[in-house]
Amino acid sequence: MIGAKILLIEDEVKISRFLELELKHEGYEVEQAYDGRTGLEKALGGEYDLILMDIMLPSINGIEILRRIRKKSDIPVIMLTAKDDTMDKVMGLDTGADDYITKPFAIEELLARIRVVLKRKVSVTKNSILRANDLKLDLDKYSVALNNESIDLTKREFELLRYLLENKNIVLTRERLLEAVWGYDYPGDTNVVDVYISYLRSKIDDKINKKIIYTVRGVGYLLKDEE
Repeated sequence: MIGAKILLIEDEVKISRFLELELKHEGYEVEQAYDGRTGLEKALGGEYDLILMDIMLPSINGIEILRRIRKKSDIPVIMLTAKDDTMDKVMGLDTGADDYITKPFAIEELLARIRVVLKRKVSVTKNSILRANDLKLDLDKYSVALNNESIDLTKREFELLRYLLENKNIVLTRERLLEAVWGYDYPGDTNVVDVYISYLRSKIDDKINKKIIYTVRGVGYLLKDEE
């Protein structure tokens, strides 16, 4: 997605400048912010295709910025941080980050992750309503309903269900689900897919006492549409 507009929120000027040059060299348009408050104002007031954001920022930290962004927008966000703590990663991803990369990182890896996230953004199905059995996912309203009753999902659960619905009746490997929903080279392992599948089952399958999401032993998962 050459020409995409990226908001870079990074308080370390040298790193910000380096990333700006590399991103522009790749053909992206870049706008910068050096503190959390300015970054939040730009994120909520501007039109961007992607946000790259550090967690440790002056005035407002990255997690809080992300939390406020997610109340109004599902714009892709990649977290940049020097922290290598599992809880920080989990908090960022559960708050709604699309990917997470720890400093120091190779610029080639960051660029690859950016390409994956942007490709996922432009490959959104033209049909804003995805259905299977009595399940309906509305991309425009960012909502899910089962038998016309609303279901509350986290962003990660929503994106996982969305990918399953977009590929219903197709067996998806854990690796494919991991790359599609968590992003390129996610630092964890494929067990996270199993955990989130169990979350979805507890909110969908268990609610109607009927299996929709199937395990294909030794391979991955399948969302079966029996209609």
